Amino acid sequence: MSPADGTPSYEQARDELVEVVRRLEAGGVTLEESLTLWERGEELARICQEWLDGARARLDAAAPESSDD
Repeated sequence: MSPADGTPSYEQARDELVEVVRRLEAGGVTLEESLTLWERGEELARICQEWLDGARARLDAAAPESSDD
């Protein structure tokens, strides 16, 4: 996953997710708009989790193997 493939960066996805949550919490949107925002929020949360999972995998791969002496 990379910004080059059209996927937002972690920071972009997180910032947009914060805005989606803010709009949902503020209210004043129609049911249809709320559903659309909710769906977008779910997608953004998935994207953030994928970035975090990828970062964890890279850290795990870079960490030296622990030995049981």
